[in-house]
Amino acid sequence: MFRHGKPNEPNANPADDICPVCKSNRYLNPSLEFLINPECYHKMCSTCVDRIFTSGPASCPVIHCGKTLRKKGFHKAFFADLKVEREVDIRKRVGAVFNRRQDEFESLLDWNNYLEEVEGLVFELVEGTSQEKNRAEEKLKMYMEGNALEIEGNRKAGLEEADLERRREKAEKEAAKQRRLAAWREEEEEKADVERERRDVLERLATTDGDAKDITQQAKKIILKKTSARRNLNDALLEANGAQDAALTIRGLKAKKIPVVEKAYDPFGGLDLQPTRYVLRGDYDNEWLNGAKSDPRHMAGGFSMQEYYARTMFEAFSGLGVFIEDEVERREKAIGTAAAAKAAGGELKVEMDVDDDVF
Repeated sequence: MFRHGKPNEPNANPADDICPVCKSNRYLNPSLEFLINPECYHKMCSTCVDRIFTSGPASCPVIHCGKTLRKKGFHKAFFADLKVEREVDIRKRVGAVFNRRQDEFESLLDWNNYLEEVEGLVFELVEGTSQEKNRAEEKLKMYMEGNALEIEGNRKAGLEEADLERRREKAEKEAAKQRRLAAWREEEEEKADVERERRDVLERLATTDGDAKDITQQAKKIILKKTSARRNLNDALLEANGAQDAALTIRGLKAKKIPVVEKAYDPFGGLDLQPTRYVLRGDYDNEWLNGAKSDPRHMAGGFSMQEYYARTMFEAFSGLGVFIEDEVERREKAIGTAAAAKAAGGELKVEMDVDDDVF
């Protein structure tokens, strides 16, 4: 059956199973192996590759190709779709040249612009026209020649990080293996201790005249003491292994900053609105207010006596902190200081009447 005009089987296209050179097919030879070369990505069987390229470089035997190929460049395709295989190889080649790290950039925006530029270059190499591909290849070559030292340094740094990561994974696997072995040994030793103490208890009960309950309790205490000592020893060994694993750290990483917990939004910007000249009580005894408290017409619509108390007390005490004399004195000083500053800066023009004779 067909879906969307294509066969459901992955190898339904007969051309995918036929060598374009010797016309061998996988139907007659199930062990036939196809190889590709990243220079042109033309697929051919391993027999033709050995026959044509063993003696040295040769042109691609596919019609209208003619690119010079070498035997060491052939490999088995990882993906069934050769377009995907080609894009993966291009990304590897571009990534080996444009291998800068995020910490080399001043901001996240610069890092994202760099990634966008690299992705645009990859797109031109994969989907671009012949002119765009040539321009992208030239740009890749120029960048590789102009930044050879940085590329090599980042490559070595990447290899070191990969090596440290492999060592860390190996150490973690070894530590997990040691923990499992320690747990298994602890369980086996605990079982052996229980069995040994059980035999000792039975022997003492049979040979002595002591109280059976005391003998049993003493045996339990001995088992518990041995178990605790064994666990403490295992914990010490695990801590020692953890200290050794701590040395497998990557140097040069930025220190991680603990995120600051965002506080709740304060519309007053931290301004303390608690009154300082009086204490607002929950209730006040007033004949006029007593009638309003009991009248439902006053309490309807969300009216609150606390709001009335707060507004009344605020209005009563709002002018106690204002002194007219101090306000006038500060205002006169501010005016004199501003005039002096303007005069010093040449902004204030002093006008003099010519008719007034000072002598």
